[in-house]
Parts: sequence; C-alpha cells; structure tokens
Amino acid sequence: MRIITGELRGRRLKSPPTNDVRPTSDKVKEAVFSIIMPYLPDGFVAVDLFAGSGNLGLEAISRGAKTVYFSDDSRESLSLVKFNVKLCGVEEKAILLAGDYRQNVRRIKQAADIYFIDPPYAAGYILPALDAIAEAGNLKAGGLAVCEHSHKDTLPEEVEGYELLTVRKYGATGVTIYRKL
Repeated sequence: MRIITGELRGRRLKSPPTNDVRPTSDKVKEAVFSIIMPYLPDGFVAVDLFAGSGNLGLEAISRGAKTVYFSDDSRESLSLVKFNVKLCGVEEKAILLAGDYRQNVRRIKQAADIYFIDPPYAAGYILPALDAIAEAGNLKAGGLAVCEHSHKDTLPEEVEGYELLTVRKYGATGVTIYRKL
C-alpha cells in the first residue's frame, strides 16, 4: 500500500495486521482520484469516514487536501491511521475522530468538499452514512460522496439530496460517486 502521486508520492504505508480492514487497492484508488480531482477545489477538505488505514485520506493530502478528517470506531484502525499520518509527516492536516460514524459526521463543523465512504462491504452502512451527511449539512453543494462497495452491490440511482455522478467496477470492487445537490 502506497501513496500514488502528489507530494507524498511513493510513500509506503503500514498495512493492517489482519484482514479485518480492507484497504482500497492502488488500482481502484488511482481510478477514483482520476475521476474526482477535476471536481475538487485547491486546498479541499476531505473526510475519510471509515478510515481503516488512512489510505484514502492520505492520498487526498498528497494531492492537495488542506484538511482531512479520519473517522473510525476501531481503536486499532485509528492507531494505524495515526502511525501512517506521522509516517507521512502530515499531522497538521489530519484530524482523527474516534467513535461511531454518525456521531463523527455530526462532530465535523467545517464544510467538506468530499466524503470517502468505504465501510465493511456487507455492513449496509453506505445509505445511512449518506443520510447522516445530508442531515449534518457539512458537505458543500457540489461536493462528492465516493462510495466503495462490493461489485455485486448496486446502489440506487436516486438518493435524496444527491445526484448520481458515476458508477464504476474494478474487479471485485464497485465505486459509486454522488454529488451533493
């Protein structure tokens, strides 16, 4: 697992010690960032909602995010994120939030440009997470919600408060991207 491009390009990140956390593959990460970067302003704010290893949020920092919120309810995952943030030397751009994702969404008072939603595939968290984000009102109009899921799962084309931007499949991984209305 590594940072693909940007100021931290080539930096190797520490991987999770078990299979409980499934980091986004480099192939999927590169494809996703190729899609989303034209939609993001300079110095964007991102939220890595189910951070795991911090892989997506750290890639966002490498590509110009001024602030990334890393949220997870696992102590082990947050410890790994903290290690990887320190390894990359970007502590001043990272804010770690421990606890349930719904609680953490409400704790973010800064308007975000993008949310990365990459929960455990079978857990059914994506639509409730989109609802929690809409309820909190902290995703800017035009902001993106990047949802990673199993390629077997199909997310709805219509989700209240969002428009479907694109759906892609990369092997066993599906990616659905919504834009906030």
